[in-house]
Amino acid sequence: MDVLKIVVGSILGGIMISFGGLAFLLSEYKIVGAVLFTVGLFGIMMYKLGLYTGKIGYALENPPSYLAEIVLVIAGNFIGCLLMGLAFPTDQAAALCEAKLAVSDPTVFFKAIGCGVLVFIAVDQYRVKKSLVALFICIPAFIIAGFEHSIADMFYFSSAGVFTPEALIFILIVISGNAVGCLLIPAYKKYVERSEPEPIA
Repeated sequence: MDVLKIVVGSILGGIMISFGGLAFLLSEYKIVGAVLFTVGLFGIMMYKLGLYTGKIGYALENPPSYLAEIVLVIAGNFIGCLLMGLAFPTDQAAALCEAKLAVSDPTVFFKAIGCGVLVFIAVDQYRVKKSLVALFICIPAFIIAGFEHSIADMFYFSSAGVFTPEALIFILIVISGNAVGCLLIPAYKKYVERSEPEPIA
């Protein structure tokens, strides 16, 4: 495992998601911001950068050591988002984060699951079919739905200058929910594969 490559790629991944997050924050119209947010994942896909929500969905097909890579990716993503948040503080982020922290923890968790499902579909369609169609459908969909993306939230809280225990708990809940969402379809696929009858020789 090339630790430096993973960390640098993940820092860049966090920066890319922050580009999308900043475009969303500063857009006058929500639908425009939702579409522009896709620039983050688009850049990550094109240049094979590291993103937690893009990688956790493949944990079931990798050895346990893969989780160490996931930890490095989260750390790198956070560094990238922190740098961007400190460089681009916005009033919009402050208002958004205040609203996020007012939502109950179970609701945040379920919103994170929804985001995970949609991000996995977008990433997997590109991985399998090299198609970007799902990217431009699924990503705006989770933004419009108000679902929670852990890495984008890292940028929002950094831009708002909110570094509190409540913010940390919020991010950890979203990280957990994103993992569940990203793993739902892979888990179902494994179940289907195991439940299919063995071919008769």
